[in-house]
Amino acid sequence: MTNPKLAVVAVGGNALIKDDKRVTVEDQEVALRETAVHITDMIAAGWNVAIGHGNGPQVGFILRRSEIAAKAEGMHEVPLDVCGADSQGAIGYEFQQALRNEFFKRKIERKAATVVTQMLVDKNDPAFKKPTKPIGSFMDEAEAKRREKEMGWSVVEDAGRGWRRVVASPLPKEIIEFDAVKTLIDAGQIVITVGGGGIPVIDRGDGELIGTAAVIDKDFASSLLAQSLKADLFLIATAVEKVAVNFGKPEQKWLDKMTVAEAKAYLDEGIHFAKGSMAPKIQAAIWYLENGGKEALITNPESIGRALKGETGTHIVP
Repeated sequence: MTNPKLAVVAVGGNALIKDDKRVTVEDQEVALRETAVHITDMIAAGWNVAIGHGNGPQVGFILRRSEIAAKAEGMHEVPLDVCGADSQGAIGYEFQQALRNEFFKRKIERKAATVVTQMLVDKNDPAFKKPTKPIGSFMDEAEAKRREKEMGWSVVEDAGRGWRRVVASPLPKEIIEFDAVKTLIDAGQIVITVGGGGIPVIDRGDGELIGTAAVIDKDFASSLLAQSLKADLFLIATAVEKVAVNFGKPEQKWLDKMTVAEAKAYLDEGIHFAKGSMAPKIQAAIWYLENGGKEALITNPESIGRALKGETGTHIVP
């Protein structure tokens, strides 16, 4: 096939779970089918696509089931890195099927494949010294302290609601299965990869990899994917049609376009983009553009088609 333009699309959790009342696997499949329609529109318009996705709620569900099974039946608990792998496989399967069915409907001769992806992180990343990402169930203090002592967990008291485990969120350094992803992309496959930011692994020091309990930001991972693939576009699909500064204030302003310099200035002000939501997306876009990227775009899934025509979305350029 000719070389179409390549986009890396980072799909947020809202593409899988629309709200707190619709969280079952069947609900997620319905939501993914909607997202698949918008991504297929891109493909029909001539783009090749690699897809990264979030997995926060899904990993939480897998962990919770594991914890309940351990309490009720004495089953072994599932380590966090394996929960990440489980979620990559399950979400990848749902995405592949949704895309395949959409291709079939439109008589588009394309295929989608999932690559279960490990992501190398630095074992000396400062994030490991100060874990901040809460995961798993609430515990009482005695249980939390026992796990801290016996299992080496980091635990914190969470706003009067009980104790929780916290893990590090290190920066992604290298996509271990990158060659496989690139081979599939070059063969014209739509690839679902770096799910949930990738399964975090560290080099033990002798070249051997081992899984580690951590959570990698999926926008940072997708940004690294876009850089590594030299993608023409890095598209972050999220809950809003455009990015705003002074969000929720009388002087709120929606942004159609930003340069890297403007994006960095807004980020440095520290008041415009929430740390847990929009700030990492802006940072991921900057990182991509500073490393040879051409254009980043932030919008919601249903606006992708219009945003690609320049009618909406926030476009970030070098």
